[in-house]
Amino acid sequence: MFAESFASMVLVGAYVQFVQENFGELLTLLVEHVIITVQTVAIAVPIAVALGIGITYNERAATAVLWLAGIAMTIPSLAAFGLLIPFLGIGSPPVVFTLVLYSQLPVIRNTYVGLTGIEESTIQAGRGLGMTRAQRLRRIQIPKALPIILAGVRNAVVIVVGVAAVGAFVGAGGLGTLIFQGIREANPVMTVVATIVVSALALASDYGIATIEQLLRIRNGEEVNPRLSTQMCRRALL
Repeated sequence: MFAESFASMVLVGAYVQFVQENFGELLTLLVEHVIITVQTVAIAVPIAVALGIGITYNERAATAVLWLAGIAMTIPSLAAFGLLIPFLGIGSPPVVFTLVLYSQLPVIRNTYVGLTGIEESTIQAGRGLGMTRAQRLRRIQIPKALPIILAGVRNAVVIVVGVAAVGAFVGAGGLGTLIFQGIREANPVMTVVATIVVSALALASDYGIATIEQLLRIRNGEEVNPRLSTQMCRRALL
């Protein structure tokens, strides 16, 4: 037992030492990773939400678009990067393009489900007030569906953070750089530390977006079991 505890302490010490010695590089690569994620989400979400809204008016279009978005997610990331390099070059452009494709399905699907799942009586009430289709969409349907849409964005962000690490293979930068370097150099400490940071970024993103999602559900009058961050945000906003 003592030998196992000592070995664990030595291993943890190696991780801590690596972070201390390479903190600047870790921070730089983390910023690069965040930039790739933000760029992807900023491009992907408006496109996916627009498609999700559009297909609510046509069942055949909904089937086709959701099928194509599902197909896009099955393309291996490295294969997609390789196919795009002749057109977009080495670096972040092919990675961002691929991640935008990967982000479509969860956001389109949740937008579609959120908008089509609103009670017909609610929509009829808006129609009775003389609202046009666009007004009902803007004032009733989107606010009601926003928590569900945000849940799709949450899934997309977690996917993007994870797959973005593979983008380092084609020179996109980010934390995947250290993961691949650690594998090449047979340096498990480097690989594990970089992987932990990527995982922490994904978890932090998921937790933050989930908090906003809960706040929106509370705003819509839904009953939720608020997490600590949600309670703190509500107190700060009151």
